[in-house]
Amino acid sequence: MGQSMFERPIVMGPLVGLVMGDFVMGIIVGATLELVWMGIVGVGSATPPDTVTGGILGTAYAIMTGEGPEVALALAIPIALLAQSLGMLVRTINAPLIHKADRYAQSGNFKKVASLHWLGVFFFFLNGFIPSFLGILVGSEVVNVIIEWIPAVVTDGLGAAAAMFPALGFALLMQMTFSKKLAPFFFLGFVLAVFLGLDIIPVAIIGAIIATVMYQLQQSNEGAAT
Repeated sequence: MGQSMFERPIVMGPLVGLVMGDFVMGIIVGATLELVWMGIVGVGSATPPDTVTGGILGTAYAIMTGEGPEVALALAIPIALLAQSLGMLVRTINAPLIHKADRYAQSGNFKKVASLHWLGVFFFFLNGFIPSFLGILVGSEVVNVIIEWIPAVVTDGLGAAAAMFPALGFALLMQMTFSKKLAPFFFLGFVLAVFLGLDIIPVAIIGAIIATVMYQLQQSNEGAAT
C-alpha cells in the first residue's frame, strides 16, 4: 500500500485557494510550503509535523489576510508542530484498538474488526477536522493580531526565504536530473523562454515534439540493427 500524496501542500494549497477564490495565491503558498516540507515523511512510528493541517491553515490565512507566502510560513510551521502533538495523541488512542481488533480477528468476529477500523479512521478525521475548523472559525481578525505581534525582521526574513525557494527548487531539480545528455534540452528551453519570449506551454509542446522525434528515430535505429 502506498500514499496518494493528495494531502501534500502542493496539492492542498491550490484546492484551498480555489475554494477561497484566490487560486494563484493557493498555488504560490502550496508550492512554497511543499519546498519547506519536501523531505518530511512519516516512517514507522515516527510522527512528523502535520503538513496537512499546517498547509491548509497556512494557505487559508495567507489568503484571508492578503499578506502572502511569508505569513503562510510564519503560521504554517508552528501550526504543523502543534497538530503533530494532536496526531501523537490520536495514535496513542488508536493503539489499544489494534490489540482489541487482533482478539476479534482470532475469534472470527470480523464485523467488530471492521468497526474498530472505522473508529480509528474517525479519530484521524477528527485529528485534521478539529484544528482546521477551529482555525477557520477564529477568523482573520485574530490572525491579524497575531501577525502584528510577529517582529518585522521575522516576516521580512521569511519573505526573503520564500522568494529564494523557487531558485532552490530548480537547483535541487537540476542536481537530481542534470546530465550531459540532457544539458542541450535545458539550454534550448532557456533560450526559447528568455530570448524568444515563449510561454511554458509552447516550450513544453516543442519539447514533446523533439522527444517524440527522438523516440521514433531510436526505434527505427533499433529495428535496423536487428
